[in-house]
Amino acid sequence: MRVKEETIDQIRQSLDIVEVVMDYVQLKKQGRNYFACCPFHSEQTPSFSVSPDKQIFHCFGCGMGGNVFTFIMEIEGMSFIETVQFLAEKANIDLGETVSNQVGQTKRDKNDRESLYFAFDLISQFYHYLIKNEKFGNLGLTYLLNRGFTKEIIQKFNIGYAVDSWDTLTHFLQRRKIDLALMEKVGILSKRQFDHKYFDRFRNRIMFPIANHRGKVVSFAGRVLTDEKPKYINTPESEIFHKGNLLFGFHLARQEIKRTNQVILFEGYLDVIKAHQCGVTNCVASMGTSLTETQASLLTRHAETIIICYDSDDAGIEASFRAAAILGKEQHIIKIAKVPNGLDPDDYMTKFGGEKFSSDVIGASQTVMSFKMNYFRRGRDLNDEGDRMRYVEEVIKEIATLTKAVERDHYLRMLSDEFSISLDALKHQQYQIYRQRQKKNQTQNQNHPKRPPVIFNKLTTLYPAHEMAERRLLAHMMRNDEISEKVQEVIGGSFHVPLHQAIAAHLYAYYLGGNPPDVGAFIQYLKDTELQQKASDIAMMDVNEEVSDLEIDDYMNQIQKYNKITEVERLEAERKKAEQNNDFEGATNLLAEMITIKNQLNRR
Repeated sequence: MRVKEETIDQIRQSLDIVEVVMDYVQLKKQGRNYFACCPFHSEQTPSFSVSPDKQIFHCFGCGMGGNVFTFIMEIEGMSFIETVQFLAEKANIDLGETVSNQVGQTKRDKNDRESLYFAFDLISQFYHYLIKNEKFGNLGLTYLLNRGFTKEIIQKFNIGYAVDSWDTLTHFLQRRKIDLALMEKVGILSKRQFDHKYFDRFRNRIMFPIANHRGKVVSFAGRVLTDEKPKYINTPESEIFHKGNLLFGFHLARQEIKRTNQVILFEGYLDVIKAHQCGVTNCVASMGTSLTETQASLLTRHAETIIICYDSDDAGIEASFRAAAILGKEQHIIKIAKVPNGLDPDDYMTKFGGEKFSSDVIGASQTVMSFKMNYFRRGRDLNDEGDRMRYVEEVIKEIATLTKAVERDHYLRMLSDEFSISLDALKHQQYQIYRQRQKKNQTQNQNHPKRPPVIFNKLTTLYPAHEMAERRLLAHMMRNDEISEKVQEVIGGSFHVPLHQAIAAHLYAYYLGGNPPDVGAFIQYLKDTELQQKASDIAMMDVNEEVSDLEIDDYMNQIQKYNKITEVERLEAERKKAEQNNDFEGATNLLAEMITIKNQLNRR
């Protein structure tokens, strides 16, 4: 069974593409449209545009484009049916059983992603039920309460408890007819070697459900209640869980990140949970792993300022520098917050509360360079001349890596003022280091030449006159069915660019079906991705809304003229070939045909 076109259209019309895209990308309004750096490829200059009037998006860099359905399919990696379900929920539209048959599988089909979502949600609710039940979960609940967590925050994050038993969860899953082999594959259960029976992998552990960015549980982390090692065990990566692509707590933090334009990056689950309990909700965690490029891209898409707040030990500081280096590739404000007294963020908030954490830790966060300067002071006696000079040299090397001249000048002046060193001397030494690095990079580039990057710019793309005429004509046709009808009568499918020819053919069919002019609806009508992207590119063009008949006629004349020129070139090639084959009669006929077309061109 297919989803009805009326239902798809209802969903599309119920949502504003700008609001949907803003859940994923920071948009800034410029004129009638909104712009941002593209979430689908790396770039420094915003070339990703969203049109609220046309309800479409297009990137003038990578060419990606389409409507709200296209955007969600690409950004979330969903199928069309999953996208329909996702957007229907967002639009509060009940699909009923519309898509059940189209999915074609039951929830418990082991090859269906939905069966995993279903099972993980069920397990999450089961673990949470156990921790709330005094008979089963008292040990787990007491542990969390003693750590300073409230029952309300346990409820909010659906934290659970795996009892100290070998088969409690196994029996529960059997009763629910969940595929136990699948549960072993995704790390929920284990299997004994001698009798091949399944048993619970998590026992006597606090269970933290890990949700994806849409709030669906995709993994679990189990923490011991004692000093037993390992402290945490996790479910492995699976069809629905890729650790490097997710940030813990993102689905709960998204709105506050959007409101504040700032995100706090922690290392672990407990830091995020305690922060929420203390009222600091614009926070996520990289789940104890090194920050990945995908996670960094997610952060920089959603906030202008990213504050890294890792543990204050040596490992945490080094991890902070690595994260800052990845995040610093984009033009964003990156800061590092240091938790004092050797505490981790969770312990600090437990001891001093959220207000002091916000003011004295997050509020006192430093730029990466300032943080490094303090870091380099550790273990040095700056009253000692040798230590002092080594410190200054180390800082100058870091300053030389900064890309902005204003920043370099700022930190050099700080050094000059603090140690009474000539600013000119500091600048000279910094410049020498900078030049040495440039020479080294030039040598490396000569040894390993790279293809220069292609720079895309909406304003500098130049098209031949006939191609621009086709683009402008199609842009007007998408906005006006009467223009489309006129073009169909005069030139039909005689567009020179094949993609333009295909778009025109689809437009004729679209209007023939009684559909009104609507760019977003037409792009939905196009099923081919390449056509959708080309149509969105053309639809984004700035064209005269009050176009005259004379202007439309001029575009059609340009197209027809170019078609005749190419026809003359084709006939000339055939005439020469006929002469070479001594077919003089055929050559004469071809010449006559060429003269006729040339006369038609001269009369225009």
